[in-house]
Formats: sequence, C-alpha cells, structure tokens
Amino acid sequence: MKMTFVKMHGLGNDFVVIDGVRQSICLSGEQLRFLANRNFGVGCDQILLVERATRPDVDFRYRIFNADTREVEQCGNGARCFVRFVHEQGLTDKREIRVETRGGIIVPRLEDDGSVTVDMGVPVLAPEQIPFPGAGAELVQTLPLSDCESVSITPVSMGNPHAVQMVSDVDSAPVARQGPQIASHARFPQGVNAGFMQVVDEHRIRLRVFERGAGETLACGTGACAAVVAGIARALLVSPVQVDARGGSLNIAWQGRATPVHLSGPAVTVFKGEIEL
Repeated sequence: MKMTFVKMHGLGNDFVVIDGVRQSICLSGEQLRFLANRNFGVGCDQILLVERATRPDVDFRYRIFNADTREVEQCGNGARCFVRFVHEQGLTDKREIRVETRGGIIVPRLEDDGSVTVDMGVPVLAPEQIPFPGAGAELVQTLPLSDCESVSITPVSMGNPHAVQMVSDVDSAPVARQGPQIASHARFPQGVNAGFMQVVDEHRIRLRVFERGAGETLACGTGACAAVVAGIARALLVSPVQVDARGGSLNIAWQGRATPVHLSGPAVTVFKGEIEL
C-alpha cells in the first residue's frame, strides 16, 4: 500500500500527518511503529490521522497514535498542526473549525500571522475523572515511586491525563529517572504524562514533559496547558502564562475553573512524502 503523508512539528514535537479523508487508511500496530521509527521509518513522536467527521456538529475527526502505537485522547501541538494541515491540503477554507478527538471536541483557529490558537476545553481537576482513583480532593497529591521515593503532584486532565510536579530547575530535574515511573504508575490506570515545572515568575514557567508512549518530547501542548492550570489553581501563576519548553515557547490563557484553556503557538510543515507500507 502506497500512502502519502506530511511531516510536521510544533516546537519540535513532531508528527507524521496522514490524510484519511481522500485515502483509505487502516494501519496496523506494526505499520504505526514503522512510521514512527527514526532509524527505519519516517520518525515522529505521534502519528495523526485526519478523518471525516462522524457527527454533524463538527468539521473533522482526528486520531492520535503514540510512537508505541497506543491511541491517545488529545495532543495540543498536534491540534495546531492539524488545522494547518487541513488548510494546506485544501480540505477546508474555514479559519476556525470544530474537531472531534478521543478526548472531546476542540476548536482550533488559524490566525493571520500563521500561528494557531486552540480552545482546548475545560480542564478536569477531579481525581476520579482524570482518572486518578482513590485520591482525595486536594490539589497536591503524594505519589510513591520506587526506592522509597515519593513526589508531590497535581493531577490534571486536558482530555488526557497529566501529573504536574514543581521543580527548582528543569535542567537538573530527574526526568529520565522519574518520568518512566510516573508515566506507567499503577495509580493512573490509563497511564499519565509526567510534567516537571519550574516557575520563573507569575507569568512564565519552564517545562519538561515525559509523555506516556513517547518519552520526553521537545514540547507538549496539553502538558503546557496542564502545568499552567496546576499553577493557577495553586495560586502560583496568573494568566496569561508563557511556557518555555526545550523546543520553544507556547502561550496559555486560563481564567479559572469552568472556563476553557486557550493554547497558542506555531505549527510547521517540514516536508511531504509517499511511502510504501
């Protein structure tokens, strides 16, 4: 099977984006793993599959597969690449579209300067809904790790689960050691993205994220949203907040509980290709 694709990235968080509207696409786990492989395939953190909407109140559906082939609920950087993709491919001329994801409906908008703003929906802080079962209602929870070590986290869902912890310096944070333990922790039945947040001032943070199924990425859009939500909920931050990741900066605005999070940042097309699967 020959398949066309587009390689894209949002601050270095990279994607293979596939048009499933004009192509008939059914990818096996082996094919997904091959596409994501940086040595033998195209190479990416996630694979994004653009499909026709399955309901009348949205414009498109898109599915997100991590490099380990797990289908996940949401991806902020992917959402920005998605809206640029459907415009560049001539699939829509709408500036603002409604998109169906596994984690709910999002509303991305292509701005005049080429950046993309995404209404990521209302965040979830209730532990049972993240899901983080068996926890109390406190914003800060203790998560035991191996070797008699524990960390303090704030669980947040942005349609996908996140565990955000405060660190004094992201450069020296134990991301490689703690990230895999947190991402696969038994307390999170669906796994979790582990965020390591350093507060610079009330309007700026530095962030690293170890994503379940992908490892540490250069940027994570939903992770940036979750970190800002955790910081504002704990009265450490004030909206809007600039999030500095290793791949670049995002801007996040959130006015508090029961209001949606807005994510703004770039989306870049790298190249187009065709591959035999």
